Amino acid sequence: MNKLILKINFKNIAIIMMIAIFFIADRYLKYLAINRTPEPAIKLIGNIFSFNFTANYYMAFSLPFGGRALTALISLIIITLIFYIFYLILNKKNQFANIILLTVILFGAISNILDRILFGYVADYLELRYFTVFNLADVMISFGAIAVLFNVLISNRERSRQKNFVRGNGQ
Repeated sequence: MNKLILKINFKNIAIIMMIAIFFIADRYLKYLAINRTPEPAIKLIGNIFSFNFTANYYMAFSLPFGGRALTALISLIIITLIFYIFYLILNKKNQFANIILLTVILFGAISNILDRILFGYVADYLELRYFTVFNLADVMISFGAIAVLFNVLISNRERSRQKNFVRGNGQ
């Protein structure tokens, strides 16, 4: 059996708990936002950042693509992501960071797809004036995606350096 699956320690449990806390916090904030809809926005940082419910029928940052096609696409991405995470767990070594980051993306995507299934839209509640309205799940997805890309770039750079080092010693 894979060492990654068997290795249960405080660090792994803490990471899993943090992901769960962000997921639960997002679900709770969405509940609060939806249930206080007629109320005015709560200003968090002056007029720049506020807690304000907005129903988002489209993609992230309100890009005009929505409906059943978007729900089907996101569902397909979630299923693919689940299988890829299991693949990494079972077949790859030294992929712990990517597994955690992909799990963060997965839980953010699950939270948003739950909204689409339950309400027909994603509940956004953090309004950044002059930019967009988003939610904690969007932050999880964006952070996870950027971190995975960064992690992949760093590991590719390391592999390239190792190949160049081996070639340099062989000549």
